[in-house]
Amino acid sequence: MQDYKKLTVWAKSHQLVLLVYEATSAVPERKFPGLTSQIRRAAASIPANIAEGCGHTGSRELARCLGNAVASSFELAYHLQLAADLQMVSKSDFARLDARTEQVKRMLSSLLVKVRQNANLRERKRPLKSPAQLTEDRG
Repeated sequence: MQDYKKLTVWAKSHQLVLLVYEATSAVPERKFPGLTSQIRRAAASIPANIAEGCGHTGSRELARCLGNAVASSFELAYHLQLAADLQMVSKSDFARLDARTEQVKRMLSSLLVKVRQNANLRERKRPLKSPAQLTEDRG
């Protein structure tokens, strides 16, 4: 386990959520039913998954949660594009949010590669089980 608040990618993704809320605060819900909340959920899912992953003790669980955060960043990127195309957000807000989303996406992808490499190294360091141990595990 580690403190997610110490991760730069968590801080950047948290700031992104705050920017998303700010940019969508004046959007009339009746004009775009569900889209505002979907954008906000996708954005909030990124730092939430990072935090959840840091709450696990193993690298594999952290990697799974970081993978979910990456997926949410792609979802957010699409929803922001849709919001821009529908003129739900201004071009300047879209440009700023899109750039921040791409930055978080790159940071997450880099961290995910490192965590997966660490998990694979740990797997290799484990002693191999003998055939007898493998059959005991199955029984």
